[in-house]
Amino acid sequence: MPLVNVKLIEGVFTPTQKQEMIRKLTDTMVSIEGENLRSVTWVVIEEVKSGDWGLGGNPLTTDDVKALAAGKSKVNA
Repeated sequence: MPLVNVKLIEGVFTPTQKQEMIRKLTDTMVSIEGENLRSVTWVVIEEVKSGDWGLGGNPLTTDDVKALAAGKSKVNA
């Protein structure tokens, strides 16, 4: 029974995007482990509060991640 745990900063992804992550990660695992294990493949998405995640000694916020996704990196790694 595989468990895929995804941690994200809150407020970055929409519920629809998170559902897509669950579906695609499950499909990826099933492509490796076989279709019979689909019903016992767990995907858990955990959201971390903005600013409670650090990168290179600096807190990372929802706005930082959105800027990075838009190609306007504010991350100092």
